[in-house]
Amino acid sequence: MRTRLDGPPGGERRKVAVLGATGAVGQAFIRLLENHPWFELAEIAASERSAGKPYAEAARWIGGDAMPSRVAGMTVRACDPAEITSGIVFSALDSATAATAEPAFARAGKTVLTNAKNFRMEPDVPLVIAEVNPDHLDVISAQRKARGWDGAIVANGNCSAIVTALPLAPIHQTFGITKLVVATMQAISGAGYPGVASLDILGNVIPYIGDEEPKIEGEVRKFLGTCDRDSVHSADFPVSAHANRVPVEHGHTVVMSIGLSRHARPDEVIDAIADWRGAEIARGLPTAPERPLEVSASPDQPQPRRQVDRGGGMTVTVGRVRPDPIFDVKLVAMGHNVIRGAAGASVLNAELMARRGLLDGL
Repeated sequence: MRTRLDGPPGGERRKVAVLGATGAVGQAFIRLLENHPWFELAEIAASERSAGKPYAEAARWIGGDAMPSRVAGMTVRACDPAEITSGIVFSALDSATAATAEPAFARAGKTVLTNAKNFRMEPDVPLVIAEVNPDHLDVISAQRKARGWDGAIVANGNCSAIVTALPLAPIHQTFGITKLVVATMQAISGAGYPGVASLDILGNVIPYIGDEEPKIEGEVRKFLGTCDRDSVHSADFPVSAHANRVPVEHGHTVVMSIGLSRHARPDEVIDAIADWRGAEIARGLPTAPERPLEVSASPDQPQPRRQVDRGGGMTVTVGRVRPDPIFDVKLVAMGHNVIRGAAGASVLNAELMARRGLLDGL
């Protein structure tokens, strides 16, 4: 991921920590943060079995790039607020650990940007895609008041829900959505590392991913909902999801049929997607792509092998926009599940918060 070199708000890079730093998403955070112009990766933390070890010893580095030499020598800390001095914490913790650890960090005055599922659907926890619903950050004050802490929890969504919601945002803003059916073809990296056993996934499709369908059905509606400062109200349309695991390394593909409040031709939907740049406040942030959405005119695209790294992995590619004989239109969307769908989403949310002054003093 290439970041822009404009200076950080306030003039100084803010120190940040990564929890769950040894896993696949934790490693993605490290890649995105190591040379970030606004944030300084100051601390890394993981489970008790890793705490106290050099990162190079604790982590099995995934991918073809080299582990950053500075990070390799850093000592892994425990996931304990008493061990972390940074005020901004990126969490790649599994849900079992996140359930207690993340509130503990928020009570200690830390701002937690979480990739875990635990708090996404709480009405006072913002579930944010920076380009789609930046105003949902307004509920942070209500969250602090209701929960009695000085910190905050801000969530990014499920990887498939993010890829789904991004192209739906301009459609909903322009035409209104009345109903939605989605089916996903999700990459194996979405299962973490080591993920799905090779003998289960090679040459196969697994038509079940635990808890995935309810996440998509709920989170898409929350992304596209409204915020009144006290809570977030989900959009009022039904969503039906089918989730499948396929033998692709990176890149979740989502096919969807969409019912519209105002009928639109496919070319009108294409224009709405192609012209959309997202919320103005999110434009030009270091991790934000120039285009959050791109439309492919090729009849056999998007394809993970061809477009997964567009925009440094932060651009979702849309194609095959066409009439739907039951709904109004149908289309295909594809995006990088580890970057746009996980670590990159959290980093972009932190940049958005910095621009809004919500990280001042941390």
